[in-house]
Amino acid sequence: MGSSSVGTTASGRLSLTGWLVCAIAAIGFAFDIYELLMLPLVIKPALAALGGLTPDGTPLLVPGSPEYARWARALFFVPAIAGGVFGLVGGYLTDLLGRRRVLTFSILLYAFAAFAAGYATSLPQLLFFRCLVFIGVCVEFVAAVAWLAELFPDREQRERVLGWTQAFSSLGGLLVGTANVLAARYADLLPAINGGHEAWRYTLISGVIPALPLVLIRPFLPESPVWAEKQAAGTLRRPSLRELFSPALIRTTIVTTLVFAASYGIAFGAIQQLPQILGGPKGHAAILATAKAAQQEAVAAADKAGKPAPTPARLKGVAGNATDEAVAQVTIFQEVGGLVGRVLLAFAALRIASRRTLLRVFQWPALVVVPALFWWISTQLGNAESLPWIKAGIFLAGLLTVAQFSFWGNYIPHVFPTHLRGTGESFAANIGGRVLGTAAAWLTLTFAAATPPDPLRIALVGACVAGGYALVGAILTHWLPEPDARLE
Repeated sequence: MGSSSVGTTASGRLSLTGWLVCAIAAIGFAFDIYELLMLPLVIKPALAALGGLTPDGTPLLVPGSPEYARWARALFFVPAIAGGVFGLVGGYLTDLLGRRRVLTFSILLYAFAAFAAGYATSLPQLLFFRCLVFIGVCVEFVAAVAWLAELFPDREQRERVLGWTQAFSSLGGLLVGTANVLAARYADLLPAINGGHEAWRYTLISGVIPALPLVLIRPFLPESPVWAEKQAAGTLRRPSLRELFSPALIRTTIVTTLVFAASYGIAFGAIQQLPQILGGPKGHAAILATAKAAQQEAVAAADKAGKPAPTPARLKGVAGNATDEAVAQVTIFQEVGGLVGRVLLAFAALRIASRRTLLRVFQWPALVVVPALFWWISTQLGNAESLPWIKAGIFLAGLLTVAQFSFWGNYIPHVFPTHLRGTGESFAANIGGRVLGTAAAWLTLTFAAATPPDPLRIALVGACVAGGYALVGAILTHWLPEPDARLE
């Protein structure tokens, strides 16, 4: 990959520029996952709010209705398709225009699109802005990974930088769960949006945060020296999508794309459906009890203050916010597990030379643990005592699955040449992960559709879908190429 480095001092330590590079990459990775994991937390209240009301004030789109299922599938899958297609274009532009420039604009795009989504007044508007968010996220991941891999030429330091900055992705998952809890708890104290205080809107708007430090740090960020030197010397070959399918690269492109998709499918097929399983009308007994207690507390508070009893619509909103908060507290355990998994991957990447072996350390246990966990959850929804064990299980599932996401950031920069690095990464990450991988959510929602919604069925279908993706990934890893030292 070249010998020059603007990220380290002569002694090999990170320079100030190196720390700035790591900081902006870590923020970008954190809010990538922040945005991707936001939808499962906000989809139910967002569809209820934007789907219209019956004459008696009941939301038209309720879990289990065909229209609800149609919009839920659209919000999960259409942005993923948009991100995959336009993310592929972004990968091409990363090779053509430079890593830093594309990285900067991708972060600004998804931050401000997330802010606009919080003010959506219709479902088509929400879908449009979520598509822009996904496009920004998909482009950002590719540009950031290529950028970091080329700024740090020393292998051990590069593995460490990629591993630790990607670990912040799980911090992003932890942050979005926390943001949703805070939005649900303090919604009434925040400025009204479109005349209301809906927690899901504040959660969406919080995605603007990464744009703020980027505006200040952007002038100090360097371009990749490897890309810049070749571009200045006129030796940088023009990127070509067709070249990814040349005899020299076709195996790398296809196998990497499919195994990448398998990693994402485990998460989107089952783990990301947990809010729909635990928080629905027939969800987990402990969470339903929490929502009922919140309603009773609202009635008691109004009575104590001498105010009229809350309206049914108000009580429904109180229950919804309480449910969202309780579910977010469960998903936080998943994100803590993911953070631990990314840290373990960062350590393991320096000690396990074979990339196939490194992936299998997390891939094979996930093949067993995730399907078994969701089958078990389907048997425990009526048992209020089981919630602590569900938290422990989702911690382990998050650890094994999310660690695989970090693997790809360490792996894919080293299997494509410099002039195709962004294009190749983008194809694997966006067509594989964002399109084929997130299609697992569409499969689970489609095969689990029922009226009224049946969380037991969602859990069982999720177990099957995640297990199928995990099995395909475990088999195809046998043909996953080891990195070619000539591309370093």
